[in-house]
Amino acid sequence: MDKVQEDWIEKNKELERLLGVRTMELEKSLKDYQELQEQLLLQEKLASLGQLSAGIAHEIKNPINFINNFSELSIEYVEEIKEELKKLSETEAKEEIGDLLQDIKANLEKILLHGKRADGIVKSMLMHSRGGQGEFVPTNLNTLLQEFVNLAFHGMRAGKTPINVSFEWNLDTEIGQVSIIAEDFSRVIVNLCNNAFDAMRSKSNTLGEAEQKSDYQPKLSIRTKQTGTKIIAEIEDNGAGIPEPILNRILEPFFTTKKGKEGTGLGLSITHDIVKAHKGTLSISSKEGEFTRFEISLPSIPSIK
Repeated sequence: MDKVQEDWIEKNKELERLLGVRTMELEKSLKDYQELQEQLLLQEKLASLGQLSAGIAHEIKNPINFINNFSELSIEYVEEIKEELKKLSETEAKEEIGDLLQDIKANLEKILLHGKRADGIVKSMLMHSRGGQGEFVPTNLNTLLQEFVNLAFHGMRAGKTPINVSFEWNLDTEIGQVSIIAEDFSRVIVNLCNNAFDAMRSKSNTLGEAEQKSDYQPKLSIRTKQTGTKIIAEIEDNGAGIPEPILNRILEPFFTTKKGKEGTGLGLSITHDIVKAHKGTLSISSKEGEFTRFEISLPSIPSIK
């Protein structure tokens, strides 16, 4: 075999190798494109679900308003009746009526209390389902955290695979306010909580029944503090943790550790984008099998408490 033939064979081999590499790249690009199409379609479905949730919340809000308004009105009527009773002479029947009225008032106050709680949950649902077209408003971060951590927890408990979770709150009551779009930032809180619930559920499922009973109690810790001109919020779970090889990729768009169609990989990416849009930072620290901690740093508003 002469030199020309050898060169020709080598060139063919190189062309075949390059063709194979190019084919693999094209196949990967096609697969990525198909996955992107699926993810965008799913996002459209999620947006439609958000609109549906908002519509349902609006419908629920109307009867809740009636419950609250008529409870308040009935409490006023009870007080008026008690004032009229005072004008009557003292009898055993009068005393019994007074006791019954007091019981009715107590019942109405409980109805009103839980009605207002339901109203707060519906307002949170409406805020969470809106698009991100709000305005930056000075906001108490502690209040927002309490409201939407609670909303995320009740949403998880109403799902197919609820778990029992204890909470550890360590909120600095002296922190200043932050300028945020509450409708957008509520998504950050809910999404981080949902990821924490998934991690704790995963850890609980991998433990044996005896270990679950004696050793492991899912716990979510929420903390706030102020350092200089920054307000720090931390959401930490004692769940399965994030393996070190994927820790640096966890905020990438479409990257997900969930199987099949359980996750889009958009949640943490969108969460990261929202935090950046608020001139903040989102950092993650985790140890596999022990914990994951998300830390959000936001600029505080000077001289506002």
